Amino acid sequence: MLRLSYAFACLLAVDLPTASFAAAAPQSFKGEYTVSFLGLSVARATFSSRYDGDNYAINGTVSAAGLAKLFDDTKGTVSSKGTISGKQMRPQAFRADYTSGKKASVVDIRFANGAVTSTEVVPAPKKRDPKSWVPLGAGDLKSVLDPMAATVIHADSLDQVCGRTVKFYDGEMRANLTLTYASKGSISVRGYKGDTVTCRMGFEPVAGYRKGRKALNFLKDRSRMMVTFAPLGQTGVYAPIRATVGTQIGPLTISAGRFEAIN
Repeated sequence: MLRLSYAFACLLAVDLPTASFAAAAPQSFKGEYTVSFLGLSVARATFSSRYDGDNYAINGTVSAAGLAKLFDDTKGTVSSKGTISGKQMRPQAFRADYTSGKKASVVDIRFANGAVTSTEVVPAPKKRDPKSWVPLGAGDLKSVLDPMAATVIHADSLDQVCGRTVKFYDGEMRANLTLTYASKGSISVRGYKGDTVTCRMGFEPVAGYRKGRKALNFLKDRSRMMVTFAPLGQTGVYAPIRATVGTQIGPLTISAGRFEAIN
């Protein structure tokens, strides 16, 4: 639950514009999300970001909420920073600090030239069984994004948001997310009222995972995952505003209550 809490929060960190801001004045954005499971609120997440020239910095908080807080009092902070090169995000550092009860954990990833240069996970992962573990290969950590930088799409229109594959690394697992067109619609939340596009999301673990893990197999083969994107102003950037993820015991829904520029 702890790992999924910050991973899903990062998945929907909407505040990540790209090249359109490179020549503009510094701008800031705010996103607030509620995570619901079987209709009950289980977590909340808030993200703020600032873009100044070719640089971006994002900070967020994640916490358990509602009934989930009685069973898993998870709290955490996440941050990501890097530069913007053309239409490509170039992460420099990603960090997640989170606690569950008295247990504290850290994930710290550093990048250079689009590739991972170091990863620190505390506490350190247990020794893996080579018979069941899919190890990271030499080329698996090149041209990858951290979980926050992987959340947005740069496109010329809503019609071009879907139809792509995103490569990301969360500190242990390398996976691909494929987006295929599902439908168009509209939505109204604080800070945004307008058109959206929904993509069906496929999940494909690449390396850094245990073979035969039921939860991963379900996400890969059976889960119905849908992500709805909305534009961030006239930037050419499209970010998640709502998502549903089918799990083995019921649907998880993540929805924005706020999605706006704050200056």
